[in-house]
Amino acid sequence: MADAGTYLLWIAGEEKAGGADLLRMNRIPIEDPATGEIFARCHAASEEDVESTVAAAHAAFKSGIWSRASRHQRADVLENCASLLSNALPELITLESKQTGRVIKEMQAQVPSLVKWFKYYASLLRVEERSVLPTTGKLHNFIDRVPLGVVVQITPFNHPLLIAVKKVAPALAAGNSVILKPSELTPLTSLVLGKILSQAGVPAGVFSVLSGYGGTTGKALVSHPLVRKVDVTGGTLAGRAIGSIVGGNLAKYTAELGGKAPLVVFDDADIDVAVNGIAFGSFIASGQTCIASTRIIVDTKIKDDFLLKLLMKVRGITKRIGSPQYPDSIMGPLISGKQLRNVERLVDGSINDGKAVLLNGAKRMMGTSPLDGSDLSKGYFYEPTILVSPKGDESITESSIWREEAFGPVIVVVGFDTEEKAVTLANDTEFGLGASIWTKDLSRAFRVSEQIEAGIVWVNTHHRNDPSSPWGGAKAASGVGSENGIDAYHAYTTTKSTIINFAAPEESLATDDWFGDERKDVRYG
Repeated sequence: MADAGTYLLWIAGEEKAGGADLLRMNRIPIEDPATGEIFARCHAASEEDVESTVAAAHAAFKSGIWSRASRHQRADVLENCASLLSNALPELITLESKQTGRVIKEMQAQVPSLVKWFKYYASLLRVEERSVLPTTGKLHNFIDRVPLGVVVQITPFNHPLLIAVKKVAPALAAGNSVILKPSELTPLTSLVLGKILSQAGVPAGVFSVLSGYGGTTGKALVSHPLVRKVDVTGGTLAGRAIGSIVGGNLAKYTAELGGKAPLVVFDDADIDVAVNGIAFGSFIASGQTCIASTRIIVDTKIKDDFLLKLLMKVRGITKRIGSPQYPDSIMGPLISGKQLRNVERLVDGSINDGKAVLLNGAKRMMGTSPLDGSDLSKGYFYEPTILVSPKGDESITESSIWREEAFGPVIVVVGFDTEEKAVTLANDTEFGLGASIWTKDLSRAFRVSEQIEAGIVWVNTHHRNDPSSPWGGAKAASGVGSENGIDAYHAYTTTKSTIINFAAPEESLATDDWFGDERKDVRYG
């Protein structure tokens, strides 16, 4: 940092002031969503900063200091990253909670898990095998995976450090130079990550962090002709706009975009287990996750009992909402006033047009928290909300809250009578990122999961994640490509085929002289 509370850019191994920082007029204010307080400011990268950072990243790549380093050397550095990240956990957990409004309980569970991504890709480097292809003749044909070059990664506000690490680890493992552009709402832990990776041994120029706004910093990065891949997590509209720019440069593109995850509860499911799973899947991070279980589809035979238990669970959550820093608080605020207004628009609109009936919530939380005495009025707290269909019809499935991604603690509950109807309702969306099924019937679990149009399907659980498990959508509105696993590593590489002729000179002279004077059979291909 420069002066207290002010964060600089991280460019090529050094903290640097942003070119847009004119008389402190363009510094990004970082707000605590729980209090509305501006607790830090961050330099914004200008187009000139983008140009110099891309140039430094490209120079580092061409130098080979990282791109041509041995895989064991890169693996050692990634393991150092895991170790130093572990050492920095107290600082990162506190900072992540403050900038996102996520409760400290969540951050204490999530942030320590990030070391697994560095360890996983370090291990992958050490065990990856090289293919030798069955080429005809005395030829030895082997395949290498080589890095792409300069890659840009754009991350959202909801899981700043988690999503950054999910992208950074495979990109660095592959040997690329990485430029990370975090959300302007939550850039601070990503800037701290830059220092950690430098201390771990990532060479200068190989990893940079440019905070800034999407319309300036982000646009300049994704438009740059030297950038060979862009990896973005964000909304569908932004993802499409970025993809059109990246496609113009013929660069690679990965996008993890919107979601409207269905959660299907069959009549043989354990209702208490399902309710606990819904509470986690729907209200963790105040519902601000791409795979939040927002559309709850439940068998009508158990719907009344299910709703009663779900209502009790949700009211229990409401009683324990307080300051995110308070250890017993279990749900925090939305990220901003803008996000709060968007949730209010979708919920109120669906209720007012008669397509949804309110069972619980649907209002901003005001006054004093009964949990810790904090003033909820200062933040962007919104009650966990349950909406149901009007009695006797399914008009809620025509509402905006069923169709649009709210990104808040709001769920919609509808009933079904047949398995076929459950599948139809689950697939009734333009999104296809995550989904879950709750049943004790193994045959049904397999049968229904095969019909669900989603990139990730959980059975009797929701929102599980692991470095080895692919994470990506099955429909265009949810993006292209996937994170995690060996596929993510491959997506940061291109294949290089090397073919070696090991025939003796005499044999080559006899079979390879295509333009010789003698008429004889010679090779072709």
